[in-house]
Amino acid sequence: MATLKAGSRLKSAVCDTEVMVVRAAADDIRLECGGAEMLAMTAEKSAGLAPEAALAQGTLVGKRYTDEAERFEFLCTKGGKGSLSIDGGELVVKQAKALPSSD
Repeated sequence: MATLKAGSRLKSAVCDTEVMVVRAAADDIRLECGGAEMLAMTAEKSAGLAPEAALAQGTLVGKRYTDEAERFEFLCTKGGKGSLSIDGGELVVKQAKALPSSD
């Protein structure tokens, strides 16, 4: 469990995914990618790990991922095979909000 700070960068322990924290509530959470906790950019990865099959839908570079309540938001800076999740709840790609009609 860790408290995330906006601007922090993290990397996956099981694939190539890297993210930057855009928005984070002050809660202690466990951010995972492919079923393994995300690591600080300076941490060493263990060799031979792979994403769990159920959590291997992948991440796309340039996409923003958020939880259902939009309390947390992450910008994917490097894509990979693992899916992002917080405390077991999978994150989704943030959709652009529709502009109001001008009529």
